[in-house]
Amino acid sequence: MVEKTPVCAIVGVGPGNGEALARRFSADGYAVALLARRADLTSRLAEELPRAKAYACDVADANSVETAFGQIRADLGDVDVLVFNAGSGVWGTIEEVSPEDFERSWRVNTLGLFLTARQAIPAMRRMGRGAIIVIGATASRRGVAGTAAFAPAKMAQRGLAESMARHLWPAGVHVALIIVDGVVGGPVTRSRFANRAEETFIAPAGVADIAASLVRQDRSAWSFEVEARPFQEKW
Repeated sequence: MVEKTPVCAIVGVGPGNGEALARRFSADGYAVALLARRADLTSRLAEELPRAKAYACDVADANSVETAFGQIRADLGDVDVLVFNAGSGVWGTIEEVSPEDFERSWRVNTLGLFLTARQAIPAMRRMGRGAIIVIGATASRRGVAGTAAFAPAKMAQRGLAESMARHLWPAGVHVALIIVDGVVGGPVTRSRFANRAEETFIAPAGVADIAASLVRQDRSAWSFEVEARPFQEKW
């Protein structure tokens, strides 16, 4: 009997963390499902990486999520690892963000995790194993003035992840959260902070390394929350 290639679904594939996660799990032998609203980057990666396929998905829309995961199961099989990297970075104070901004941030960061996890969990429970890795942020823990929409959504995301962990760990499903504390060095942020020293950025490949290590952790010593910050970051 031919052993099934393990499947990693990466939700929210863009330049930076998403692309690095795709490359890392592909290198680790996974068939990689690349989910994003726009297909420009995911289509290119799907052509470049072995056993990778691109799927259009709006994580804030239940029908879109259900359709995408149905296609993944048909094309690649059940999902063994789910990495939730989707995020809506709406910035502003309570007086600056709109109600639509606030709701959209929650729908992407929190409802998106809820919807995608529900698609992956049944098969993981049947197998008695699996991993759900959530890419969080410092805003998961504190709300500064300019994160009136972002911080509440990330705090709710962290609360959902912790609830999932307490529920699913006994079933053999490892749920973990990576708190990203710093500026991730993707092409957009590097151009925005052109004068910033290289060592002050978080390398996307470094975040991907953490995610891969969490998936490989022995179940006798699982981690729930891991922080990622540059060695020069003030905290």
